[in-house]
Amino acid sequence: MERFLAQNWTVIQPALFLVFTGLIVLLVDLWLKDEERDWLAYFSLIGFGGAEVIVVRQWLSVRGLETSLTGFGGMMVLDTLGLLFQMLFFLVGFLAVLMAPGYLMRRRLQRGEFYALLLFATAGMSLLAGAQDLIMLFLGIEVLSIPLYILAGFARPRLDSEEASLKYFLLGAFATGFLLYGTALLYGATGTTAFEGLRTSQAAAAPREHLMFMAGMALVLVGLGFKISMAPFHQWTPDVYEGAPTPVTAFMIAATKAGGMVALIRLLYWGLGPAGDVWRPLLAALAAITMTWGNVGALLQRNIKRMLAYSSIAHAGYLLIGVLSGGIGFVAVLVYLLIYALMNLGAFGVILLLEDGKRETLDIEAYRGLARFHPGAALLMSIFLLSLAGFPPTAGFFGKFFLFTAGVSAGLTWLVIVAVLNSVLSVFYYARVIVKMYMQEPVEPPAFSRSWLVAGALAVAVAGVVLLGLYPTVVVRLITA
Repeated sequence: MERFLAQNWTVIQPALFLVFTGLIVLLVDLWLKDEERDWLAYFSLIGFGGAEVIVVRQWLSVRGLETSLTGFGGMMVLDTLGLLFQMLFFLVGFLAVLMAPGYLMRRRLQRGEFYALLLFATAGMSLLAGAQDLIMLFLGIEVLSIPLYILAGFARPRLDSEEASLKYFLLGAFATGFLLYGTALLYGATGTTAFEGLRTSQAAAAPREHLMFMAGMALVLVGLGFKISMAPFHQWTPDVYEGAPTPVTAFMIAATKAGGMVALIRLLYWGLGPAGDVWRPLLAALAAITMTWGNVGALLQRNIKRMLAYSSIAHAGYLLIGVLSGGIGFVAVLVYLLIYALMNLGAFGVILLLEDGKRETLDIEAYRGLARFHPGAALLMSIFLLSLAGFPPTAGFFGKFFLFTAGVSAGLTWLVIVAVLNSVLSVFYYARVIVKMYMQEPVEPPAFSRSWLVAGALAVAVAGVVLLGLYPTVVVRLITA
């Protein structure tokens, strides 16, 4: 019994550490005044940093083992794939917390539950990274989603924030219903919810002969497609990302997609691998639709948060190429998600600097002449946008090259061609912002605020984007080791 408890504790240790930190933040908040609540951000940074240390130590201890460590009757697994994804989650959480205090102070939103909810949401993603059972998958998604429903509406009484929270909650609940109904159908068809049982079942070996299995698989993919903003289940993304507080949007755009991707990889390859001849063509078609829909939608946007929201939909389509590739494609997905997180966190960090508590510089027209007033901010935004577009020598170019190479190796040449054409299309709306910053006369001086915490997050983001573009093989070797 003692060994069983110790093993279970080890498997979910990072998630428990985050939850414990979140509870401390809630308790400490009771004794702090508004002007002292920056201390809650520092506690949260310690929580994310401590969880990162725990995961790195676990990764160093398990990467040489032939068998993975499991817990809770095989419902959770501790392996290198899950641990690497958790490193990414905690890095994103750390940078998102750095961006939050100044924004919350200027908006008079200094409430301690903000940081606790971020910690709880990241704990849910930590559970997703090691899920080996549909029930644990569901629990991880709910622990992730419920705090985000609240965070999306955290800027109350702003109507757009409350609207974002309501839309996210209603559509998220609807997607959860699909996931649960699909889980029930898969259990009815196979008699198990464990991924290993699904993989070895007769229904997975001959899915077309089992209507219940096919229906369950489709419904579960719909539920996960909502989480990664896969078309046509993406409609919530632009409205929620626009209305949510900017630090929350930065966290969601970078972290939740990574959580959904690792859940999708585990379900498809650990649970539904034998049924690949059914879900592969479907997912490839949805990937092409997703990247095209996202890029076309971004072309029409005048609000920079909505533009980046549609851009995130397109990037979900690119990431699905790596998911479909398998093998080295998983490494490509992880590398691309790291680069994608740094690019988006950096872009939102610049957006946070361009506000003074009364107004945010969200309309693309407001970026006209930014280079004249704030050349540093314009340069940083240009680097992040060029990387998102895939220009060399930024990290975005290498990430797409690695991802598309994995797709060609897996025989997905047609899908890679669609992705390349979409990448060319995306250049227009990314370059449009750069043109306005450097080549058009300003309408009025943009708002600006100074924050050493945001500056620190931007330094990490721009260093990652530049160094990963110049020395990409270092990270690839570290991951593949």
